[in-house]
Amino acid sequence: MRKEKAALIGAVAALTTILAACAPTSESPGTEPSSSSSSSSGMSQATEVTVGVITSESGVLAGYGEQFLAGFEAGLDYATDGTNMVGDTTIVIENRDDAGDADKAVTAAKELIGSGVNILTGTVSSGVALAVAEQAAQNQVLYISGPAAADAITGINEYTFRSGRQSSQDVATAGTFLDDVEGKKVLVFAQDTAFGQGNFAAVDAILGAQGAKVDSILVAEDITEFTTFAQQVLDAKPDLVFVAWAGATSGAMWQSMSQQGVLDEVPVVTGLGDVATYGAYGEASESIKFLNHYFAGATDNEVNAAMVEHIEAAGGTADLFSPDGFNAALMVVQAIQEGAGDVDAMIAALEGFSFEGPKGTMTVREGDHALLQDMFQVKLVADGDSYSPELVATVPAADVSPAEAE
Repeated sequence: MRKEKAALIGAVAALTTILAACAPTSESPGTEPSSSSSSSSGMSQATEVTVGVITSESGVLAGYGEQFLAGFEAGLDYATDGTNMVGDTTIVIENRDDAGDADKAVTAAKELIGSGVNILTGTVSSGVALAVAEQAAQNQVLYISGPAAADAITGINEYTFRSGRQSSQDVATAGTFLDDVEGKKVLVFAQDTAFGQGNFAAVDAILGAQGAKVDSILVAEDITEFTTFAQQVLDAKPDLVFVAWAGATSGAMWQSMSQQGVLDEVPVVTGLGDVATYGAYGEASESIKFLNHYFAGATDNEVNAAMVEHIEAAGGTADLFSPDGFNAALMVVQAIQEGAGDVDAMIAALEGFSFEGPKGTMTVREGDHALLQDMFQVKLVADGDSYSPELVATVPAADVSPAEAE
């Protein structure tokens, strides 16, 4: 990774840092892709730029893709005052549906690059993001991933950045529910799947490095009765329980944890997902401690207010991954503003870049392109027949920064 600092943008550029992503090209569709050096023909000659947005618009992750796109569109409208133009340059958005499939995403990336696009953004699946990142490196184009959380995306190559948080920031946030992690017993309660095993490995690596004694109870995925396992949690006498669970048995699992008194005896932490999940915890809702990436009431700043207003005006709801789309827009415009279409210059413009996003101050770490950001402690409170999130504490970015990738 290059180590020079990205230049600070001046007062004239301040407004344009809220623009949506774009990829300058003077080539016509169907021509051979430019190299990174030939793409530097300059923004001054461009009258139209295109950004390739690849994300899930169908498939099991379509809801997350919709959140990313809504945030991205809000950013574009906010920055350009609804004109879709920056100076004399028209921004063209080329959306592609990856359906959560890496092969489809790679095909879309190749087609976009072949048409002259040298900036890609999006994806909510970690597997898809890793595949697109490989294409970015092979073809020397800029790629800013979306909500995909796998730590492996950070530092994978010099062309890849991220606009959201990563898994290790989630795990580090869980540790902040303890006054001091050193010497504490942390128990991971999860399904015995790749997902659950991965969460155990992450907690062991991150909180274990801080001095915690990490153990696990991994439950077969087809188990539907959890009383025995809840008792095992109590018998282990942990200082903190980290729950990583997905799927149709979530309700029954949380019910057993509540009925067996686990939630009364020990702090139980899990991640708060999108709005659709707020009612999934039943009677356990108000007893669980939630780590959180974002919810609409987590922050109070101009950028967040603008994003929420735009999304709601379009008939949507600002949700978990809306800021990732907005951040992607901010980062791509910084790259275009400072790099004038040259890929190497755009990368340099993003390394060390700090900006105000819906979550507050975001900083692209120069060495590995991690996006340093605040995280949140949240609780659910009864709201009529449902539940709503309420901010407990903002966790400073410095307290949850991931280890720098080599």
